[in-house]
Amino acid sequence: MDAKTFLDLFERGNTGEKVSKEDWDMEYIIENVMDLVDEYDFDWDEGLIIPEDSKLFSDMFEAAKKLLLRTGIYNMSTERIMTLSEEEIDNGLKNMKTELVMGEGKDAYTLVARKAEDRRPPAVWAGNPGCPTPERLYYPIVESVAKEPVIDLLTCGSLVDVDGYPVKSADPTEIFAVRREMQYLHQALEKVGRPGMGLLAAESAVTELGDLSAVSNQWLRPCDSHLVALFNELIMDNGNLLRAANSIDYGMKNASLACTMVGGLGGDAPGSCMIMIASIMAANLFAIADYHLCHPIHITDVATTARGCLWLQSVLCQTFAENAPAIIVCDLWPSSGSLTKELLYEVAANAIVVTVSGGHLEGLGAANGRVPHGTGLEVRLMGEVGKAVAAQGMTRSEANEIVLKLLEKYEHIFEMEDGNAGQPFDVSYNMDTIEPVPEWQAMYDEVKAELVEMGIRF
Repeated sequence: MDAKTFLDLFERGNTGEKVSKEDWDMEYIIENVMDLVDEYDFDWDEGLIIPEDSKLFSDMFEAAKKLLLRTGIYNMSTERIMTLSEEEIDNGLKNMKTELVMGEGKDAYTLVARKAEDRRPPAVWAGNPGCPTPERLYYPIVESVAKEPVIDLLTCGSLVDVDGYPVKSADPTEIFAVRREMQYLHQALEKVGRPGMGLLAAESAVTELGDLSAVSNQWLRPCDSHLVALFNELIMDNGNLLRAANSIDYGMKNASLACTMVGGLGGDAPGSCMIMIASIMAANLFAIADYHLCHPIHITDVATTARGCLWLQSVLCQTFAENAPAIIVCDLWPSSGSLTKELLYEVAANAIVVTVSGGHLEGLGAANGRVPHGTGLEVRLMGEVGKAVAAQGMTRSEANEIVLKLLEKYEHIFEMEDGNAGQPFDVSYNMDTIEPVPEWQAMYDEVKAELVEMGIRF
């Protein structure tokens, strides 16, 4: 997209209809979503996490486009609606990338638009995305992930302090945090011998100022990507529009991110899925998206491993695969943390659902990304499961059976009063060798053996 086209879109945030945030939520989102859910008679079966219904996918795609035409996108900075025409939406869909090279040199990796039951492996985009992480643990966590041979691309958490100072928004500490983050990522890639690997980074950029500070061949290269987020629901602000504009001419890749709330304004999984699909349609234009991140959040369970979130990820991936092929990368945010078997069960279930539905794997944000309790070991399992499922040609019905068995092993965590956050990185890993402690390695070995019994051929 050129600057003039984007400026035309941006200007709609200054000239569009002015409405309050409350009216946007109630009249534009809730009413329209509920009307469309009724019109298409959307429903879902909690025992069928991975549907195979082409009519559902066609109807969901059509309903999402109708929703976006009725609502547009709300600019939270100006409290105005940025509308789109059907022709603009269709052009955005037609121009979605189906191949995208990330990284450079021998470490370059090509993302592709996958389809359901695709035998091409999903990308393993690994790290603890967005997780607030103290500097003392930051580099060790990054190294624990980068050293895993199964990964294809690297991401990271966000620094909460630099040189002992807490990181604050729109403050010099934010700029230093973003650049320190980039320093640690490149240091880890150099150490493992994969310096050209592509990144999804600048996660420490709370504002557009931090994002701008990352733009450099030394830090966030043109072969890397950064986040351009939409808020709940179908909302952007000038800060994220500036992030999108930041890529024009420089060339770094834009990853759209919508974190639709299952059980929120869109109701249960079907209405929330419709919103997420509409968000991606809008992000093709307002976020100038090169690829799309799918990150549903359950209103009570939070994790992407909740049934409604798993269903949403499956339906969204298949909807695009059948109606408008695109590169969809699904976030994995389990509720459990390291040194718990439940984390490994959650990771396996989520990886299976995404892989057989046509998505790529990104993450993972252990303990709901709230605390630095993620390690390279569960990332290894995510990659191994995804690549095994694709290689063996697992069907959606076979995958659904395994996922239901895994749900029985971890769903109890959503009822735990204090959650299941597990242990921090420096308890789960030896800080000198950056290897899992024996107890954590043993859990991984036991769960992997269980997965083999369930039918995964590693």
